[in-house]
Amino acid sequence: MSLGTSKTAFLVPSRGLPQTGYNGPLMNSSDLALNSQFRVKCMKKRFSRYRDFIVCPSMLHSQLRTHQFHWRGVSFHDYKTYSRPWLKTCKGQQAENASGITTGDGNVSKHVNDVETSNLASNVISTNHSIEFEDVQAQQLKRKKEVLSSNITNGAITDSFDTIGLNSIEEEAWDLLRESVVYYCGNPIGTIAAMDPTSSNVLNYDQVFIRDFIPSGIAFLLKGEYDIVRNFILCTLQLQSWEKTIDCHSPGQGLMPASFKVRTVPLDGDDSATEEVLDPDFGEAAIGRVAPVDSGLWWIILLRAYGKCSGDLSVQERVDVQTGIKMILKLCLADGFDMFPTLLVTDGSCMIDRRMGIHGHPLEIQALFYSALRCAREMLTPEDGSADLLRALNNRLVALSFHIREYYWIDLKKLNEIYRYKTEEYSYDAVNKFNIYPDQISPWLVEWMPNKGGYLIGNLQPAHMDFRFFSLGNLWSVVNSLATEEQSHAILDLIEAKWSDLVAEMPFKICYPALDGQEWQIITGCDPKNTPWSYHNAGSWPTLLWQLTVACIKKKRTHIAAKAVEIAERRISRDRWPEYYDTKRSRLIGKQSRLYQTWSIAGYLVAKLLLADPSKANILITEEDSELVNALICAPRGKRGRKNLRQAYIV
Repeated sequence: MSLGTSKTAFLVPSRGLPQTGYNGPLMNSSDLALNSQFRVKCMKKRFSRYRDFIVCPSMLHSQLRTHQFHWRGVSFHDYKTYSRPWLKTCKGQQAENASGITTGDGNVSKHVNDVETSNLASNVISTNHSIEFEDVQAQQLKRKKEVLSSNITNGAITDSFDTIGLNSIEEEAWDLLRESVVYYCGNPIGTIAAMDPTSSNVLNYDQVFIRDFIPSGIAFLLKGEYDIVRNFILCTLQLQSWEKTIDCHSPGQGLMPASFKVRTVPLDGDDSATEEVLDPDFGEAAIGRVAPVDSGLWWIILLRAYGKCSGDLSVQERVDVQTGIKMILKLCLADGFDMFPTLLVTDGSCMIDRRMGIHGHPLEIQALFYSALRCAREMLTPEDGSADLLRALNNRLVALSFHIREYYWIDLKKLNEIYRYKTEEYSYDAVNKFNIYPDQISPWLVEWMPNKGGYLIGNLQPAHMDFRFFSLGNLWSVVNSLATEEQSHAILDLIEAKWSDLVAEMPFKICYPALDGQEWQIITGCDPKNTPWSYHNAGSWPTLLWQLTVACIKKKRTHIAAKAVEIAERRISRDRWPEYYDTKRSRLIGKQSRLYQTWSIAGYLVAKLLLADPSKANILITEEDSELVNALICAPRGKRGRKNLRQAYIV
């Protein structure tokens, strides 16, 4: 994580109408009428005896006390019973009352109702039981200290869960995932990034990241707990039209925040009350000040998964949600100076959120972009205002799929072609269209490329091919059919052939190989966190297990994912669920890795759930589109007349 924590609390404003980019009509008058309802504000009364505790910087809110890890001494339901009463009197004027939201079968989400039932039954805390509440808090704090102190040996904390006696790794993972849940006005809206009790430097790991929540949301969906995903979708939607600035410059409207935090702040004019506000970060507080390109794309993918899993299509059909989809598409489909159908983005705008030489057209963003376009096309309701947008969307899908399949693909055959490229070619029929110099082929690639298998390269720009293997982009290209059937199997063939490099002792390498020497110094700027075989520089990330599993299920090669999960289970719980692993064979826990990283936990759970029932992977998979295939066959080649420029695809 590199995004910083914003210091200012804000209230969610009304949604604004985008002014730039795609020129087609996006909203009608009914859309605008509903948009005025999006001011989200929540208030709660507090008892005077708890006032100092609530506003303490390290314990802003009972649901967000990232410095208190009650899961070490009490169960999930105990924890929620003790903390929930502060939220009882919370009064929110939201677009929809989330507490009344039901699951696809009409039942309210279980993990919320369990807590409410537990509160009513036990009556542990109320206005008449404040002394008992203080006793419970004191006991919990004492228990936490005892557990932590008993686990410290020679400066290292041993496996804490041996003392809790959980029955299995999965049960432990579920307990941890539920403990990471963040509440807003009494309703679950996401999960924090990490709950590491060994780190005093919280940074922004106590925030809800959109990309980090995706595996958490999918895990809850597969478990039948739909409310938290629905609440997350609607709450993040309200943050979409924020206009935060860097040096007086505002990013494009339609941008989704990288993360947000629920803050409890004093209510102006009333010392006995506080209010909860959602404080998003669009990159203005990030390390490097980079806006997230992938957040909106992941949001669309999760929205589709929610509808397919729960059967509740009413969310995606809402006018505000439809408008949110269109705003994201408008931002991504805007015309600019770029000549390629791929999205032009800067370094640090996706999962690899630090300088790693991926500026330009990184594969990860293109795979997510393609997937979001496919998902949006499924969910957009037919109306007059959507016709032009759908036409632009379909045109982009054809051009993007051709561009990636044709120019990003590399295998031994293609490597031989590049090795014999002629340069400085000028014509519509040039073979070496991007003027790639054969000397760019590194010795490692010639030795590493297997006889059977291939992959999509990491980046393509004029006179530059980034031959590194980037896992997320390749795996997601299999999932969403951006890669052809043959290419998809070849990617999995390569993973099997290079198992010792990409999996080794902990799945899964984020990229391969690592940058080192002078190349590392120049490309990363001597980044001490991205040293070779660490973090984003070819570190191993357990959260990638779930993407690997979905890709393997789609191609009916589940044995690959099952083997990877089995390897992860040998260490991941004992190592306390790290964010990432270091060294070429993933033998060491990352030197700056957070422990109890939520998306490491959720990624493992999603992989296990999908392997137990592979049919559930359909909520994430998009199959090959026959219309796209036909359009690709008929895509224009060669010289194009000026009259046809608006209809032609850039290939």
